[in-house]
Amino acid sequence: MTTRPHRQQGATLIVSLIMLLLITLLAVSSFTLGKGSLQIVGNMQQRQQALAAAQGAVASVISSNQFSATPTDAFHNPCGGTAPCADGNVTVDCHGNKNTACVDSNGDGVTDVNVAVTAACSAIQPVTTPELNFNDANDRKCLDGVQQTFGTAGASNNDSMCSNIVWDVQASATDAVSGANSVVDQGAAVRAWSTSAICP
Repeated sequence: MTTRPHRQQGATLIVSLIMLLLITLLAVSSFTLGKGSLQIVGNMQQRQQALAAAQGAVASVISSNQFSATPTDAFHNPCGGTAPCADGNVTVDCHGNKNTACVDSNGDGVTDVNVAVTAACSAIQPVTTPELNFNDANDRKCLDGVQQTFGTAGASNNDSMCSNIVWDVQASATDAVSGANSVVDQGAAVRAWSTSAICP
């Protein structure tokens, strides 16, 4: 007695196609997620490079008092866009704005980050005599010429002969490829004679 085989209904083929579709969707979503994560990491790296360039430019500017004398020519060593500044990899663009630094982050000779620096005088604060360190020769100079006033009401204000000119130095760094921007603000005080302390 022979039995006839039952007809195949095609269920295995349908299940296989559904499983293949699910695996394909999983692979595509995994690839998309990985690509998005890579872009996020790249953007964070470029932002950190811009932030480091801005901090380096601010440090280069405030390491000298040149910015207080000529705020529009704030960098210490501008010389046509090729001379390194204090940290070794910041160069100054002298063809246009002397307050623009070009930073090569990876050493390939191409500018990766452009940093625009502005220095603005924000306040003049008199230095009081108790704030001075009498053991410091520079602070002792602020005591020269200070006269005591005995018995005159309101005549003594306890100020020395020096004032601090408070500056706000701001650096805005922009990544040349991605356009990522980081801004760094730094305050700096420059000691000057009270008679000549003015905000330029």
